[in-house]
Amino acid sequence: MAGREDLRNWVYEAVRANGGKASIVTVAKHIWENHESELRRSGDLFYKWQYEMRWAAQQLRNSKKMKLAGKDWALV
Repeated sequence: MAGREDLRNWVYEAVRANGGKASIVTVAKHIWENHESELRRSGDLFYKWQYEMRWAAQQLRNSKKMKLAGKDWALV
């Protein structure tokens, strides 16, 4: 079952797959397109994964792996 740590990896993967910079919507689309089945099996996370995606991005920023670039998320 997918959890917060998976989302952190998926956010990083989504930004990297989009050339190192991506909007929140682009990241959400990437996660849905690549991990829909895992999200559907994730229990309560399925109902709040987009909120948790933002938490994951904040954790990546706190660990200096990602930064804000205007309204986009960017890898450091």
